[in-house]
Amino acid sequence: MSRRGFIRRTLGIAAALALATGAGPAAAEYPDHPIRWLVPFSAGGGSDLATRIVARHVSQTLGQPVVVENRPGAATIVAAQETARAAPDGYTLMTAGMSTLALNPWLYKQLPYDPWKDLKPVSTLVALPIVLVASPASDLDNLPEVMAFLKSGKQASYASLGVGSPHHLAMELFLSMFGAQATAIPYKGTPPALQDVASGVVPLMMADLAAARPLIQAGKLRAIAVPANQRSEQLPDVPTFGEAGGPPLEATAWQGVVAPPRTPKAVVDKLSQAIVAALQSPDVIKQLKLQGMEPMGSTPDAFFDYAHREYTNWGVVIRQKNISVD
Repeated sequence: MSRRGFIRRTLGIAAALALATGAGPAAAEYPDHPIRWLVPFSAGGGSDLATRIVARHVSQTLGQPVVVENRPGAATIVAAQETARAAPDGYTLMTAGMSTLALNPWLYKQLPYDPWKDLKPVSTLVALPIVLVASPASDLDNLPEVMAFLKSGKQASYASLGVGSPHHLAMELFLSMFGAQATAIPYKGTPPALQDVASGVVPLMMADLAAARPLIQAGKLRAIAVPANQRSEQLPDVPTFGEAGGPPLEATAWQGVVAPPRTPKAVVDKLSQAIVAALQSPDVIKQLKLQGMEPMGSTPDAFFDYAHREYTNWGVVIRQKNISVD
């Protein structure tokens, strides 16, 4: 099923759930004091912005303040451990990314939390689309030229946001599809990586569409293709990998919301309904899309299934490429 099909299906399920009655006294009484929502990244990034946009709407729905707290560190592990140890009362939430649930279990030999036992899924949050960009200083104008360059035997390289990041894995998956190799040049953040691609220091990068779009529109980056089954509304003139003459490729970063283990189902369901309602709000949709993000939203069970599929699929890539951060 395509990502958009998943979003439509799970939003429909969640909307039906929101109309259901009989959630029980616990859900009816909850919440009666502020909720804290942990973000495992620094303030100002895409995940932080998405969380704050949705949290404001959730606060209005539930009638209590939702306080966003940034807990960056160790590929989301710091926030995940804090969430896993928190009281299971519905007053601690966490924005759990693709790394938290689907990638870290494969990348770390001794991960200090179990994503399937220590974190309880609440809802998907947003998708953060990716785009393959090339430096205007290079001779790479389209996907066939990129593929020919990567298979030419030259010392090809690309900018990466670190070992095991969604962008790194998306490029490695692309390379494996047609038997090419390239050296990943690690960067500590998106802005310096994009700047080096724009200036020609590194020829290629799988980048967040939201961060790359202004540079693409200014002519400072060349958009090659998007790894999706449909073109992005944000870059409608940029083809998909399949349309551009390459192997069909689907890869995107995503965020969801989790709670501590043993949080009561009635409370989790009420939180999920509030988050889905926020993600269906025209104002929230508009704000997220302005940031280059796609609203998702789902029931807890649908989020678990989605995250577990991503865990399985990316595990194949990580094992085949022998990727590890240890």
